[in-house]
Amino acid sequence: MADNARARKLADRIQVVVAETLDRRIKDPRLGFVTITDARVTGDLREATVFYTVYGDEEERAASAAALESAKGVLRSEVGRQTGVRFTPTLTFVPDALPDNARTIEDLLDKARAKDAEVRQVSTGKTYAGEADPYRKPGEDEAEDDEDGAGA
Repeated sequence: MADNARARKLADRIQVVVAETLDRRIKDPRLGFVTITDARVTGDLREATVFYTVYGDEEERAASAAALESAKGVLRSEVGRQTGVRFTPTLTFVPDALPDNARTIEDLLDKARAKDAEVRQVSTGKTYAGEADPYRKPGEDEAEDDEDGAGA
């Protein structure tokens, strides 16, 4: 079993090698604007998961996924050549869900901002139902006790 630091270093190196190889050697026309966002290697250094994003619509994402699958052998051999490990990890390409999650969070934040603006607009010019400050101050309690005559 390898330690986690070695697996992390190998994952970082795999991410760089795959990105550079896609940029320089892979000339598949189906391959769109692909960004390698992360790579993770199992503890035994046998399997690597490479996360990627594709700029474009769903059709371009599917075409890029097919191009990555067809280039998997070339990418794996390049990873083996540049990393120098005894066993080259198998590569699995997974679309990164981070951009979709970020878009969902941005939509929710926009809805919250709109609701806040709506509440702010409705509350403009309104007054409190009771007193503006319903809490008693420490000095006021003693003054009221003296007025009631309970203090003497």
